[in-house]
Amino acid sequence: MAVSVACCCFSFLNAPVKLQPSPLCFVAASSPRAKLNPEKKKNLKRLTVRVKEEQDCNNDGGGTQTMSAFKSSFGSKKDKKDSSHPSSDLRNDPAKIHDASFLDAVVKVYCTHTAPDYSLPWQKQRQFTSTGSAFMIGDGKLLTNAHCVEHDTQVKVKRRGDDRKYVAKVLLRGVDCDIALLSVESEDFWKGAEPLRLGHLPRLQDSVTVVGYPLGGDTISVTKGVVSRIEVTSYAHGSSDLLGIQIDAAINPGNSGGPAFNDQGECIGVAFQVYRSEETENIGYVIPTTVVSHFLTDYERNGKYTGYPCLGVLLQKLENPALRECLKVPTNEGVLVRRVEPTSDASKVLKEGDVIVSFDDLRVGCEGTVPFRSSERIAFRYLISQKFAGDIVELGIIRAGEPKKVQVVLRPRVHLVPYHIDGGQPSYIIIAGLVFTPLSEPLIEEECEDTIGLKLLTKARYSVARFRGEQIVILSQVLANEVNIGYEDMNNQQVLKFNGTHIRNIHHLAHLIDMCKDKYLVFEFEDNYVAVLEREASNSASLCILKDYGIPSERSADLRDPYVDPVDDTQALNQGFGDSPVSNLEIGFDGLVWA
Repeated sequence: MAVSVACCCFSFLNAPVKLQPSPLCFVAASSPRAKLNPEKKKNLKRLTVRVKEEQDCNNDGGGTQTMSAFKSSFGSKKDKKDSSHPSSDLRNDPAKIHDASFLDAVVKVYCTHTAPDYSLPWQKQRQFTSTGSAFMIGDGKLLTNAHCVEHDTQVKVKRRGDDRKYVAKVLLRGVDCDIALLSVESEDFWKGAEPLRLGHLPRLQDSVTVVGYPLGGDTISVTKGVVSRIEVTSYAHGSSDLLGIQIDAAINPGNSGGPAFNDQGECIGVAFQVYRSEETENIGYVIPTTVVSHFLTDYERNGKYTGYPCLGVLLQKLENPALRECLKVPTNEGVLVRRVEPTSDASKVLKEGDVIVSFDDLRVGCEGTVPFRSSERIAFRYLISQKFAGDIVELGIIRAGEPKKVQVVLRPRVHLVPYHIDGGQPSYIIIAGLVFTPLSEPLIEEECEDTIGLKLLTKARYSVARFRGEQIVILSQVLANEVNIGYEDMNNQQVLKFNGTHIRNIHHLAHLIDMCKDKYLVFEFEDNYVAVLEREASNSASLCILKDYGIPSERSADLRDPYVDPVDDTQALNQGFGDSPVSNLEIGFDGLVWA
């Protein structure tokens, strides 16, 4: 597939925007990672086709929204039938949309970003600015995309027809679902404001209107189209698979975070990404209100965002009759468990070779799909996305021909190589000029895959965490000094042991170094390479190195806290790295899927 070179970021002066061939990208300039990782690009089209086979969803527009703290954003049934509401006339006269009062609930977002420098983790990159869209949902809150306000240092919003900008605060971000919640303290901002009503999932071919502030002008923009598809979709920002609405209405840079309306003036979702290639056109994606409701309910329940849970299993479809017969599956249903993540609670009750035939008494088909709406089917992982962290589900399984019922606690997935860094700034420690930091997807992107090396890339793409808290710690670079002569050219190599002890994470390495009383500091790297430093000479040279390179501290602030060992089972350290892709976008065919 020929993919066009397109930048989906609407950034202003000095924005560090990279032009790269990415078919799925954001539509607001808010993150230097506004694209899929290169390894994922090649399989994106395959994923779209696969999910389409699982669901050509002509749904019935059902779905229930349950909220309390944000009730004003939904409105009552009586309100929805009130013909006096300006949006009610849109069904009869769509031309009146420019007079509809709900447009006043859509605001323009101005964000200043200062992203971490993952290659030089003690400092930030040069700041840049971007614009996006947001809308009012009631209770003094605004909703936008997480990537619109990623790494924010200042956020301002401006209402339609107003020339004043108001300072906004980011209350929380849901990286995996690409949603952020904002608040504005100024009472003037909310005068005369009416929050939007959130509607239900639309039907296929329902009209949809996207409203926002894309590039090309400073005033509000309205584009119209229809709902093309509703299915489990890859979310580029969070690298997750959640329900998404595909539309053919134009979505452009700056539309991110803006609402999509139905003909009744109800918000049916949030515009957030587009698919661009030479073979396609007008493919935009909207986050449905079911995902928005999940995000807000999570915040209401926990006072913070805990994220979407996962089952933590790699599943294989059971379309082949001989395979089902071999596994003693009597019916045309079920999916085969091929791998269980050690960090998931499912590892306590599921085994390789188990066949999952039901999820909370809902039967799972042999293609990994479940009933959806009236007469359609959708990917099995959709059911998991409807749950919250800590929820308990009941699985019906067949093990060695015997049916069983097991219960599993769902928790957020643990990533060995994270897609986003909690707290924003990466951890690091500098020992005699040797800079150590955890491997992360932002670091891989910033360094470029060629400099990271094939072995590290393979571990990043094919390895799951063996225990909670595990990290791949790498020597990022060496700050040249006479104390580290001979090691100056080392970079992007995984450090495995320190003085004979396996390294579990960056905090563990810092702890081992602090507790070391030996004469030498011995670092063992991948490919059997070893680096040895004299401890006292290293300590003496540290201040000089920091001064020469203008570095404020020899370690990040989080590594000053007391170290807590994350490993409960020492056998986990002896488990090897895996040989299965860690995400659905890296699986080469549609027979396997992570749940």
